[in-house]
Amino acid sequence: MKNRQLLFLRDTLVYTFTTFGGPQAHVAILLREFVEKRGYITESELMELSALSQILPGPSSTQTLIGVAWKVGGLRLALLSFLIWVLPSAAIMCAAAISYKTFASTGKIDSVLHFIKPVAVGIVAYAAVTFAQKFIKSRVSAYLATGSLVATLILQNPYAFPLLILLGGIISSALETQPTEDAIRVKLFSNVNPKKVGYFIGILLFFAALGALINRTSPFSLPIRLFENFYRNGILIFGGGQVLVPLMYTEFVELKHYLTNAEFLSGYALQQAIPGPTFSFTSFVGAITLGNQGYGLTGQIVGSIVAVIGVNLPGLILILFIIPFWEDLKKITRIKNSLSGINAVAVGFMATALILLVAPFGTDWMSYLIMADAFCLLYFTRIKAPVVIIIGIVLGLMF
Repeated sequence: MKNRQLLFLRDTLVYTFTTFGGPQAHVAILLREFVEKRGYITESELMELSALSQILPGPSSTQTLIGVAWKVGGLRLALLSFLIWVLPSAAIMCAAAISYKTFASTGKIDSVLHFIKPVAVGIVAYAAVTFAQKFIKSRVSAYLATGSLVATLILQNPYAFPLLILLGGIISSALETQPTEDAIRVKLFSNVNPKKVGYFIGILLFFAALGALINRTSPFSLPIRLFENFYRNGILIFGGGQVLVPLMYTEFVELKHYLTNAEFLSGYALQQAIPGPTFSFTSFVGAITLGNQGYGLTGQIVGSIVAVIGVNLPGLILILFIIPFWEDLKKITRIKNSLSGINAVAVGFMATALILLVAPFGTDWMSYLIMADAFCLLYFTRIKAPVVIIIGIVLGLMF
C-alpha cells in the first residue's frame, strides 16, 4: 500500500509538469494516466469526482485530483498531492512577478506586450465562446447569461458576483426540478444522515463567518484585505480558472487598481504557457499587488503565499469534507440542477471581462487582428494555448 502511494505521488509530480489547458484537458489526462494506465480508480469514479468539482466552488482540476488522491490513500495523500500540484506553478508565477519590473525596465517588454496582450484577450474570447456553447442550451440559461453580463457591466462591484451566482443557481434549480423529481428528492433525503448534512452546512456557515470577520478587520492591513479578496473569490468561483480570471480583472484592475491592464494580461499569458492549475495565476496577482504598494521582495513573496492559500483554501476544505458523504448529497436533485444556472451566469461574467479587456485597444486595429488570429488558432485548429503564447512572444521579440 505504501509503495502504491509513493507511485501515486510520483505520477502526480509528472502530471503537474506535463498538464496544460483547463479542467477538460486535465480530466482527459487523469483518465488516461490515473485510470486506464494505473487503475487508481474507475472511470465512473473519476467522472463523478469531476462532476462534483463542477458543482462545488473552487479550483475544479485541483479538487478532482484531491478526490482521486483521497480515494487512493486518504487525507495525508490528498494533502501531499495538493502541494505537489499547486506549488511548482505558483512558485514560477511568483518568480515571474518578482522579475517583472526588471524585465519591464529593459524596454523590450513594450514590443512583446503589444503582441501578448491581444493574444491573452483572444484566449479569454475562446474560453467565453466555448463555455457559451457548452452551457447556453436553453432560453433560461441565455437570459441568465445576458442578465449577468448587463448587471456586472452596470454595477462594477465585486460583491455583485456572489449574489448573481446565488440567483442563477436558485432560478435554474427551481425551474429545472420537476415535481416528480422533487418527490423523489424528498424520499431520498429521508435516507441522508442528518448529522452529515448538518456538518456540511456548519462548514459553509464557518466560511461565511470567517469571511465576514476578515472583511471587518481588512482596513488595517493590505495583506489581510488581499487574503479576504482571494478567499471570497475561492469560495464563490464555479467552473475553474476561466471564471476566476474575469472576476479578478474586474476587482483588481478595474475597481481597486492593484494591477495595470498590462501587468494582468502579462501574468495571464504566462500562466497559459506553463503547466499546472489555472488558479496559480493568483500567485502572480498577489505578488504584483504588494510589489506595487511598496512592500518589497519579502512583501511580494507574502502576497503570492496569501493569494494561493486564500483562493485554494475553501475548495480544498470543501472537497475533503464532502467526499466522505458525497453518496448522500448527490441524491439531492436541486443541488445538481442548480449547476446549469451557475454556469450560465459564469458565461455572462466572462463576456463582461472580454468587453473590459478589449476596451483599451481603442483604434489599434493591429491588436484586434492579433486577438482574432489567436482566437481562430484555438477554435479552428488543434494548436493549444501555450503554443499560441510562444508565437506571440517570438513575434514581439522580432518586431
